[in-house]
Amino acid sequence: MMFRSKMAFTPFLLTGMLLCGLLFHMMSQHGARVENGNQRPNFIIILADDIGWGDLDANQPGEKTNNTPYLNLMAEQGLKLTDFHSPASTCSPSRAAILTGRYGLRNGVTHNFAVGSVAGLPVSEVTLPQLLQEAGYYTAMIGKWHLGHNGPYGPTSRGFDYYLGIPYSNDMGCTDIPGYNLPQCLPCDTPGPQVFRLKRSAHEGCYSKVGLPLIENGSVVEQPLNLWTLTQQYKSAATRIMHNARERGQPYLLYIALAHMHVPLAPPLPPDAPATAHHPNDRGVYSASLREMDSLVGAVKSASDDTDKNNTLIWFTGDNGPWEQKCQYAGSVGPFMGKWQTSRGGGSAKRTTWEGGHRVPTVAYWPGRIPANTTNSALLSGMDIFPTLLSLAGVTPPSDRRYDGIDATNVLLHGEQTGHEFLFHPNSGAAGQFGDLQTVRTGKYKAFYITGAAESCGGSTGRQRLHDPPLVFDLERDEAEETPLEVGTPEYQAVAERIARRREELLWDIATDRSVSTADYSTDASAAPCCDPTQAVCRCQPRGPTGRELTHRHTHTKGQK
Repeated sequence: MMFRSKMAFTPFLLTGMLLCGLLFHMMSQHGARVENGNQRPNFIIILADDIGWGDLDANQPGEKTNNTPYLNLMAEQGLKLTDFHSPASTCSPSRAAILTGRYGLRNGVTHNFAVGSVAGLPVSEVTLPQLLQEAGYYTAMIGKWHLGHNGPYGPTSRGFDYYLGIPYSNDMGCTDIPGYNLPQCLPCDTPGPQVFRLKRSAHEGCYSKVGLPLIENGSVVEQPLNLWTLTQQYKSAATRIMHNARERGQPYLLYIALAHMHVPLAPPLPPDAPATAHHPNDRGVYSASLREMDSLVGAVKSASDDTDKNNTLIWFTGDNGPWEQKCQYAGSVGPFMGKWQTSRGGGSAKRTTWEGGHRVPTVAYWPGRIPANTTNSALLSGMDIFPTLLSLAGVTPPSDRRYDGIDATNVLLHGEQTGHEFLFHPNSGAAGQFGDLQTVRTGKYKAFYITGAAESCGGSTGRQRLHDPPLVFDLERDEAEETPLEVGTPEYQAVAERIARRREELLWDIATDRSVSTADYSTDASAAPCCDPTQAVCRCQPRGPTGRELTHRHTHTKGQK
């Protein structure tokens, strides 16, 4: 009787032991995932400024240059995207679209903000760092913001836990030792008590007599900053952020918006050169700057590999193409020369919707997840970063608004060639109204409803031209965009009809979108970042970054001292 009782009890004992073992295994596995920080991936976005598609050695192997060895290595170990486009062809609109996944006609940012801008990216817009922050990510940004620097418009009010950088482009303020520019800008005024004034320099293209500020979180820590040490400051901050996030076991988003390759360029000089020396070969300045940028990318990659190599996606791209009117200080568009335009006068890069204005070098790297040494020609945009990173993080974007970016996860991880069926390129400061969608890409075809009005290196602009019917180019046969299709051919008629129909649909969709935002572009001289209004150029003694994340959010805004 006792034996039968023991036999009956044995299955229950075994079941209990199995359940306990399973529970212990699950708990230990959960603990391991938390300890290793492998629950969700880390993201590093590196956004170069005014970089040309041809600046990446790997895009033009026949040129035999060696300016981007670290990016070349990243492409060998990851994925090169050859048909990737900035969402606009100038700074603010491109950055706004990257962080919101929406065209400028939706997010409200259609042209650049100024030194004296009182506002920025509309607060009604939801940003990528904001959503990742709410999901438990540590979010940090280094570099150029250019989406508003006052009150609720600064980076730490838009989803970033930490910020170190310049609030706008690095030519929008003076420095004591100017970098290379065309025309060359003067140093800041001599220090001395002076009522703060914001005025345009006598040198065209030299924006103001306000010192270029370095901002940490909401405070100016150096004004004017030193362009020649900025790269090292960014490198140190990026390394510190990655190591600190790793120690906390917290997933992170690190957005690095480089000053390279925007003028003024400030490449490193030989070690024995005096501080005021110049490069002996003026035409070597751009290459030297490109190599410095590449070295910074290499340092970021190395630090990432050392901390969390198999759980970190690094995505390198550009905000728009090269600033052609800067001549020897501008980058290479590669084969995308926009010959139809250049043969008639005017530029075909930054601020235009020719390929050179928005097709940018792009590399994605994620060991163990992105197949190594691969190339993909899917038609993609910087707007796709928003939905792709949210998808990889398991975060659902708000459903109360419409998006224009697509989830490119399968392109990155599985080599799928499916990108945008249609991609629109907004007017970005050359021809037409800011933000209007008058250039359309579908497959190998590209249609222009407007062209012209961008300045070239020689100073010509080419007159603005409206095209009805549109110019249509076959980019497979004519990547230089030299000879449009004949209007009367069946090929042209079929393409033009499809594009016109889809363009009308998108414009109607935007017109009926209740989530459309409107940016305030008003300016006020006192809205410029100013460390000490009583000093010339707002000069103050450099305090240096603290490296501390912001715990109590504050900004030095108009009306504050």
